[in-house]
Amino acid sequence: MQLAGFWMALASFLGIWWGHVGVRWLERVSPNIYPPMVVLAVAGLGLNIYGLLSASLTVAGVCSIIGITLMWDAFELYRQEKRIVHGHAPANPANPRHAAILASSPRATTEDLLNREPTGRPVGASPATDAKVARGRRSLERAGGTD
Repeated sequence: MQLAGFWMALASFLGIWWGHVGVRWLERVSPNIYPPMVVLAVAGLGLNIYGLLSASLTVAGVCSIIGITLMWDAFELYRQEKRIVHGHAPANPANPRHAAILASSPRATTEDLLNREPTGRPVGASPATDAKVARGRRSLERAGGTD
């Protein structure tokens, strides 16, 4: 019985799950995203090298899938921080890096727009977004940026 496909599919599924859940969690709790980025990139590179040297096609495939996924996740940590600055992902006010983002970016929010009940209207029309826009306007008014 050939199980290589099963193990590679499982590695793909778990890698994608980690990419969505783990990266959000790591970015949320890390006061500095560069150490986790380095760890993910080095671990990914190490797994790819191990996969190249492995005699087993199954082990090589699983190591390469997880390795490339970890390297991509290192890049996604940077992109997740940009999503927070633009208000596309929630900020963690207990994280000093996120507190600075909340203070400097009027679009940053602590509202998780993915954690809501469906309302039958676009996300931009939700009360959470309305509150975020109002907070941004108040910030601009305090800074003297509006008439």
